[in-house]
Amino acid sequence: VSFIGSGNVAWHLAPALDNAGFVVKEVYSRSPQNAALLTERLYQAEVKASLDFSTSASSIFILAVSDDAIRTIAQEIVIPEDAILVHTSGSQPITELQFAATQNLAVLYPLQTFTKNQKIDFKSVPLFVETHTQEAERVLMQLAKSISNEVKKIASTERKALHVAAVFASNFTNHM
Repeated sequence: VSFIGSGNVAWHLAPALDNAGFVVKEVYSRSPQNAALLTERLYQAEVKASLDFSTSASSIFILAVSDDAIRTIAQEIVIPEDAILVHTSGSQPITELQFAATQNLAVLYPLQTFTKNQKIDFKSVPLFVETHTQEAERVLMQLAKSISNEVKKIASTERKALHVAAVFASNFTNHM
């Protein structure tokens, strides 16, 4: 697995996957310092300096980035031909990845608010999976079930509605 992004979602998801046997090999971030901080929490990961992953040993590339960056990164990233490209957004459709150089597109959406200083038990975090291919579905379901007890398939429209409801129920209530 390789991560693009080193924010709150990556801070928790990367170690959870690493501990479940999905070894995180590389972390790319606009901020190399933040990528280095994340790699310190992982067993074998190294900081990646560019979006050229053409020689990467990874087969899963997870975009844990802001919603605005997903499409641009999907267009710019270079990954092995049969790799799976995943984003973690609740509000963005899987089609944000459509210009990537792979057919194996997916979304892995954790229904959880993440902050770096708050410990998360991923076993109780609901994970929602959407894919474009059977191979991506097989791999992503296996990956998701290795870290969570609550894994469901979902379409982009349902995921967006779920995300809006969660934001309203949690973030809005906390703000008020």
